[in-house]
Amino acid sequence: MPAGSSATWRNWAGLESARGLRAVTPRSVDEIVAEVRRAADRGETVKVAGTGHSFTGIARPEHTLLLPGGLKGITAVDREAMTVTALAGTQLKVLNAELERLGLSLHNMGDIAEQTLAGAISTGTHGTGGRAAGLAAQVVGLELVTGTGELLRLSATEHPDVLDLARVGLGALGVLVSITFSVEPLFLLRAEERPLSWDEGLATFDELVSDHDHVDMYWFPHTDRLLTKRNTRLGTDLSLAAPLPRWRHRLDDDFLSNTVFGLQTAALNRAPRAIPAANRFASRMLGARTYTDLAHKVFVSERRVVFREMEYAVPRAAGLAALTEVRRVLDASGLTVSFPIEIRVAPADDVPLSTAYDRDTLYLAFHVHQRTDHARYFALMEAVMRDHDGRPHWGKLHTRDAASLAPLYPRFDDFLTLRDRLDPTRVFTNDYLRRVLGS
Repeated sequence: MPAGSSATWRNWAGLESARGLRAVTPRSVDEIVAEVRRAADRGETVKVAGTGHSFTGIARPEHTLLLPGGLKGITAVDREAMTVTALAGTQLKVLNAELERLGLSLHNMGDIAEQTLAGAISTGTHGTGGRAAGLAAQVVGLELVTGTGELLRLSATEHPDVLDLARVGLGALGVLVSITFSVEPLFLLRAEERPLSWDEGLATFDELVSDHDHVDMYWFPHTDRLLTKRNTRLGTDLSLAAPLPRWRHRLDDDFLSNTVFGLQTAALNRAPRAIPAANRFASRMLGARTYTDLAHKVFVSERRVVFREMEYAVPRAAGLAALTEVRRVLDASGLTVSFPIEIRVAPADDVPLSTAYDRDTLYLAFHVHQRTDHARYFALMEAVMRDHDGRPHWGKLHTRDAASLAPLYPRFDDFLTLRDRLDPTRVFTNDYLRRVLGS
């Protein structure tokens, strides 16, 4: 798209959009610097928007939209240090494929791989379990262009104080150019999926988390049924791989989890009273399955059904109590919800604006179909999350502002001080950042 064109932008869920934008696809650091300085001189703002997978307006542009398509691919591999550097516009799914070709892997990741690397780390994208759940906790180096047009290279030896805070930077500190990740040899995961009753799931949850490397659990509202997914590391002997047969993958993960689920949830929007019975039927149809595959192929799932999402991180010790309260409040509300509630855990990390900063964490994620009014459901769940000291995912829907977020993050003021230093004229701001960080 040529510079100066009148462009529009819309996020994946369709909740955020902008028109009349100057759209530019920079292909070098110099072009990024020029756009940042141009905006600063004009008193305007610049935003990089990747694939739009954030549900909030965190990436919503106001004046200049930088498209990351010219900044893709791996630029360096250091097998001695076990690091890989990639340009920030690279999609996670592309990085995974390239790492597989190199015999390497990230330690952990979330279950969607469409995001650009910059978007994924800037919003605190995370997985479950492991020694590092969040992608940002695996970052050991960054390059970014600040609001004054300066290129900073960040590492353990260059501006380590900036790297510390910029790993989850919300797009408020600069334009990310490249990201260096700590990696490890390509490894296998054994995935075991099994339905459980509500009582069995809660009674054995701590044991499941202790006995497996990664645990994901889904509760079907209006039922007593849960689906659990337990992933166990099997090492680097790739001959042990036993992936799902192609027909089973197409049936379960393509046809049932996407095509059928999408049609069902769309239909239930028009017949909400049928949702409890539909959830009970769906939860009873779940069967056990076990397979072994490369880590990224186990972690990641295709998501073609468009939805809206809110996710909160509560202290691990309060997690099951929060989940129990979620069920009580939802049952008492009279609302009907067709999407499962997702439950994940994460170890504490040292990334100041990570939702798992300095505390072991349990995540609760709430979803609705893209054409469902989420407001009342999310408001009820958010109240429960606030009562349990929850931190909202930066890229997912929530109503928090700077005043209510600051007490949740011990180094919130440090981040604001760094923002003042790197972007004194607020070249990278927008309405969302004004709300969550202040002016």
